[in-house]
Amino acid sequence: MFGGWAWLVNGNLLCGARDDGMLVRLGKDNDGWALQIAGIVPMVSRGRQMHGWVRVAPEVYGNDVLRRKLLESALTFVRSLPTK
Repeated sequence: MFGGWAWLVNGNLLCGARDDGMLVRLGKDNDGWALQIAGIVPMVSRGRQMHGWVRVAPEVYGNDVLRRKLLESALTFVRSLPTK
């Protein structure tokens, strides 16, 4: 889909990773805290911001504590979605 690894929960995309960064699904209006961190930016696809999705630079997701916080937040959101 995007040239890397992808992880799903109940058929919903949780996150993805490739050499140049990580994609994390935090949910609309749940990403404000993450966007305040240097190296985390909104996901943009075809010139359009994907609200609730963030791109994380490799140097950021290399931080175990921050990566865990991002993934726990993503799990909380994705588990709230209906199963596909």
